[in-house]
Amino acid sequence: MPRLNYETTDTVIYDPVASHGNATRAALLSLGFRKVEAAPSLEAFNEIIWRSAPDLALCEAQGADAKLCEMIQDLRQGISGYANPFLVIIVTAWEKTHSLVNRVLNSGADDLLLRPFSVSVLGSRIDTHVERRKNFVITHDYVGPDRRSDPTRVSTVDLFRPPNSLKMKAMDGLSVHEAQARLSRELRSAKETLNSEKLRRDAFQICILWRLLQEPDDPSGVTYLAKLAHLTQSMAKRCRLTDFEKAQEWCESIQAAVEGLHFGVDRNASMHLLGHAALNLNQLLQPEKPKADHLRAIEETVEKIHARSLGLINAENPLPKAEAG
Repeated sequence: MPRLNYETTDTVIYDPVASHGNATRAALLSLGFRKVEAAPSLEAFNEIIWRSAPDLALCEAQGADAKLCEMIQDLRQGISGYANPFLVIIVTAWEKTHSLVNRVLNSGADDLLLRPFSVSVLGSRIDTHVERRKNFVITHDYVGPDRRSDPTRVSTVDLFRPPNSLKMKAMDGLSVHEAQARLSRELRSAKETLNSEKLRRDAFQICILWRLLQEPDDPSGVTYLAKLAHLTQSMAKRCRLTDFEKAQEWCESIQAAVEGLHFGVDRNASMHLLGHAALNLNQLLQPEKPKADHLRAIEETVEKIHARSLGLINAENPLPKAEAG
């Protein structure tokens, strides 16, 4: 028996060009894959990974890379009902442009493979994600493989090993039923880690946005407020899914403050409510730290943001990447 056996692994291929999808399927079959499902559209691909838990997905970026990458990160965030947010994902592309590479890396996909590729190259990439898959990192705006290139850089971001059903079947030799049972156990634990870490980091970002909004003449204020509204809505949804009632109550207070600021209803009262709710939410999710430490961390982060060039602040992500964690 070969060292890696892909006969029982479940794979889905998304490629809008049928001949290219068939070529990928043929390559997989020659590598020993037997259970391969094709998705002719991005919507069909999304439906497959939403309702089931394939072990591997290969998806073509051509023609819809922005929408595909947004869908992948939505999957990784773990709040949209996908069966397995941690499945191995390889994106394929015919052109390796700088913008495409950035979108794929920021989506949380495991790999980007340039076409045309040989069977041996495809097999080598897949083997890598069985034997040496990267640990995942969680920040306020990214969930996926850790891509930090400088191992000496000090970071407060913890890593965790995502469930890998591809490895369970291909390398560990588990039967379909054994792999499913083990995956279910590991998914429960991984989703708890994902949710708790996301809530903690998002609460800290809400505190940062509150402090930035204290400067009424800042031209980025509208952007900060929009980011705050989106972030709080996402947090509230995650709290509902995890039955975190007290955190959800603070999120509702923040949402009320955001509405007050948006409609210009007593800015001072809205800012007071926002600060009170944001700080209490942050403390609730990180009770091991005293309030003074939280306030110090918030001020230090705001100072770093102010020290940066305004060109690093944009509508998609108003907080500089260095402070994203």
